[in-house]
Amino acid sequence: MASLGPALRPNQWVPASAYWMLVAGWTVLLLLMWMLAPAYFPGPGRVIEAMGALTSQQGLIAELATSLALFAESLLIATIVSMGLAYLTVVAALRPFVLALTRARFLSLVGLTFIFTMGLGGGHRLKVALLVFGISAFFLTSMVDVVAQVPREKLDHARTLRMSEWRVVWEVIVLGQMGPALDALRQNAAIGWMMLTMVEGISRSEGGIGALLMDQNKHFNLAAILAVQIVFLLAGFLQDAALAWLKATVVPHASLTTVRR
Repeated sequence: MASLGPALRPNQWVPASAYWMLVAGWTVLLLLMWMLAPAYFPGPGRVIEAMGALTSQQGLIAELATSLALFAESLLIATIVSMGLAYLTVVAALRPFVLALTRARFLSLVGLTFIFTMGLGGGHRLKVALLVFGISAFFLTSMVDVVAQVPREKLDHARTLRMSEWRVVWEVIVLGQMGPALDALRQNAAIGWMMLTMVEGISRSEGGIGALLMDQNKHFNLAAILAVQIVFLLAGFLQDAALAWLKATVVPHASLTTVRR
């Protein structure tokens, strides 16, 4: 128990055993709070029962797979678009245009749905377009900041090595800032994951976990709603862990300066 002492003070390192004790403690506390919730709120038993019914009767796993495929496609397109535009801000003539695009994050998807539908129709293309727009509006803003935060000293150092300006961009801004770029991707992927159910609720032609959640919400099936939300949350944890693994694999040196666990 003495190892838990540093966990109560700011900016202290704690051993792995103490850290996992804290995780287990908070997990037990949350489960107790859930079990002691008011009677109208379904307990763990009812939620597990509803999850089994959704899996066997309404294809919960298949709907989740549909949603994951849609999200992966949208995230890939949004990543290519956002990173490409952000790196173009190194050219002064293109910078105002890209900065103007970052203001799209203040627009509402609800008001733009009709415009996207008129241009693309419904179905899969509409959902991909809405997700790409929603993710890119925020991811582009983060990536512009990642590019702008490169110290001038690093640029000058690369120039002393007789690199061309485009080589400087590649070595210092693209490769040198890959760690912060992947952090921005991970954060904005979570924003896109939250938008997924809303987009699937707008166009239900292919199903998906969002359409399934809307159906349960329509029938006020609270236990099933919680079951779908738990599955959705766990899938979000997995995609976040996958992006964290990607960063650790691509830029393993990025975590060497971490002080806190």
